[in-house]
Amino acid sequence: QVQLVESGGGLVESGGSLRLSCAASGSGFSIGSMGWYRQAPGKERELVSTIARSGATNYADSVKGRFTISRDNIKNELYLQMTSLKPEDTAVYYCNANVLKRPAIRYENYWGQGTQVTVSS
Repeated sequence: QVQLVESGGGLVESGGSLRLSCAASGSGFSIGSMGWYRQAPGKERELVSTIARSGATNYADSVKGRFTISRDNIKNELYLQMTSLKPEDTAVYYCNANVLKRPAIRYENYWGQGTQVTVSS
């Protein structure tokens, strides 16, 4: 079994910064693309950013220029540096990964349990 565990959420004032981390644990696996999603109260889960194993990145328009996604392929960790935070960034942030776990031949999609980010105005 592969587990994704997020950390780094919390309460921050508008304009502040936070860094989220996601650690993948288990054995006998490799990770393809990874990403961050978020879900605000009463809203659907939405894409924040994705990163390929190669390092190619993609961002939602709402976070471009403020958030930076990165990963460590050796440690199997994912990060999201968030700056210039706004109250509308308040949400539960989820780590997502496409994982190939031996002996499977197809990638499976995994989610973390989520970490709360609250931005006060």
